[in-house]
Amino acid sequence: MTEAEIRALLNAPAASERLANLAKLLDAEQSPPRMRRELSNNHIHTTYSFSPYSPTAAVWFARQSGLPVAGIMDHDSMGGAAEFRAAAKLAKVGATCGFEARINYAGTGFDHVRLNNPDQDGVGYMTFHSVRSRYFTQVQDFLAPLRQKRNDRNRAMVANINRVTGQDLDFERDVLPLSNAADGGSVTERHLLFALTYKLLPDGGELERYQLLGKLKSDLVPRIFIPATDELMDLTTAVGFAREIDAILCYAYLGDVTASPTGDKKAAKYEDSFLPELVALLKARGVNAITFMPSRNTEAQLTRVMDLCRENGLLQISGEDVNALGQSFICEKLTQERYQHLVSAAWALVKREEE
Repeated sequence: MTEAEIRALLNAPAASERLANLAKLLDAEQSPPRMRRELSNNHIHTTYSFSPYSPTAAVWFARQSGLPVAGIMDHDSMGGAAEFRAAAKLAKVGATCGFEARINYAGTGFDHVRLNNPDQDGVGYMTFHSVRSRYFTQVQDFLAPLRQKRNDRNRAMVANINRVTGQDLDFERDVLPLSNAADGGSVTERHLLFALTYKLLPDGGELERYQLLGKLKSDLVPRIFIPATDELMDLTTAVGFAREIDAILCYAYLGDVTASPTGDKKAAKYEDSFLPELVALLKARGVNAITFMPSRNTEAQLTRVMDLCRENGLLQISGEDVNALGQSFICEKLTQERYQHLVSAAWALVKREEE
């Protein structure tokens, strides 16, 4: 069976069907993949934000890559977390669940600087790690109005896309069907751009569309982007909500980019010129940890951020952003001894969520 055929089975319309298909694939498996205990990935997106993988498919392909532990990390949603955990149990993969959100840094002294968000100053991506199953519904209820406000802005950005490109995209007709919004998923800028690829490449294949999506994200988003406002939590709210659901709140370090390994970010300056001051603020406000993607950064950047975490008593969590076809689920850099504590941290999250 080809990868595309397996994805079709594991991306079936209903979660129950996806899980049943996973069980059949596992039963029919002749030779299980070799698990690489020195690896982990806590930052896998699914169709509940933007990805070619349902939660079930994400578990399968993570396992096929040799990952013994994997984490779901969708934007503004935990709609796929229960399915992800169920799939991981079937596949005997360690599972950790969380979500990603954009935080407004107004009133922190970092209101008008570029943090880790290429599109908007004073707004930073943060991750809520290690959310236990008993909080999934509470998180979804909390995030639902934020997703709705985001969709108001999405509709306005669709209008901008049409103005710039001369196309006739419709949010309800063309964008929503590409998402899991009806089942508690979020709609991101990538959904808008992916809908556009169907207009620009009417006869294109899936991989071609993902390749075009990467180019559109880099070149078109600055022309159609509308700054987020009332769909954002502020830092105080984020810290408070993380405590309420007993999650580990992380700042997602990006660092100055020269050549983006993932191809979706142009060379630009981010936090490196003020990183110690930012870390001090995060610690003072009650942020628990910093997460980073080792493949994105230089050895000097990684050494610096790890040293700052140790000096300030912050946890370190890693993950590789998976949200497109052709991306690897693994980061070979983690096999180095100096990064093995990040793999240990992933297993600690799994154990924490079992309590």
